[in-house]
Amino acid sequence: MGQHFDSERRRFITGNLTTARLPAEHHISSAVVLAFPTRSKEVAERLGALPGVEVHRIENGKIVVVIEAEGAGTIGERLTEMALMDGVLAANLVFDHIDS
Repeated sequence: MGQHFDSERRRFITGNLTTARLPAEHHISSAVVLAFPTRSKEVAERLGALPGVEVHRIENGKIVVVIEAEGAGTIGERLTEMALMDGVLAANLVFDHIDS
């Protein structure tokens, strides 16, 4: 066996593989954030300040956002941040597109 194969096998067996070898994924997702109607403008401003988040529409306490990130974990983190914001009732993923 070749030297490269042996070192890769050893790294696999010992659990030392890193995600750096996985192909990069780019996620483009949309979500609807439900906020108290009287606070939706304030909430939308805070949402728009999050990295990779764009606010596209605000209507009757519903805020439509697009989230761009390099992985599903980051999308989940953003949704959690949104759901935990003061004035937010819920944050729900609507669509997720993955480019690799």
